[in-house]
Amino acid sequence: MKHLRNLMALAVAGMLATSGMAMTKEEHSAAKDRIEADYKAAKAQCDTLKDNAKDVCEKEAKGNEKVAKAELEAQYKPSDKNTYKVHEARADADYEVAKEKCDDLSGNAKDVCVKDAKAAHVKAKENARVARTQAKPAANTTAKQADVAEAKKDAAEEKREADYKAAKERCDSMSGDAKDKCVADAKRTYAQ
Repeated sequence: MKHLRNLMALAVAGMLATSGMAMTKEEHSAAKDRIEADYKAAKAQCDTLKDNAKDVCEKEAKGNEKVAKAELEAQYKPSDKNTYKVHEARADADYEVAKEKCDDLSGNAKDVCVKDAKAAHVKAKENARVARTQAKPAANTTAKQADVAEAKKDAAEEKREADYKAAKERCDSMSGDAKDKCVADAKRTYAQ
């Protein structure tokens, strides 16, 4: 057990030591080439599928490529902006895949699926925006706290609105009093 802890400590120390080293232009170029090769291989595997399964596979491959490129840039040129771009790329990739999966559905179920995907996308992007605000350096603590509080407030409003739209879409499968009650409940729940 003691040897395992020592081995793990050495591995962590090695990772920390290498992460502090700057990536050279050649390493960046080689990593970029690997990402493109991985994308082409993943896309080629999609060719064995049919219909929407193929479309979903292609969206996943493209999304993985975009996320990997954003991560590479964040590693090559570390900044809060590039870190935000990683979160944004991940949110966009997840959204594209989720939307594509909705194509297997029809009618109101498809509409609800799309609204749910959009709500998840909004949440992910707003969380990334708040994290970016928190990571930004500020001249003084009070100003930073105010900026973070404002970002959180704005994010909460955007998330509530997206959740409301998804909840309201669920109500569309109903009619009459049931639909009216459903919409009223959604408005109350999401403060709309």
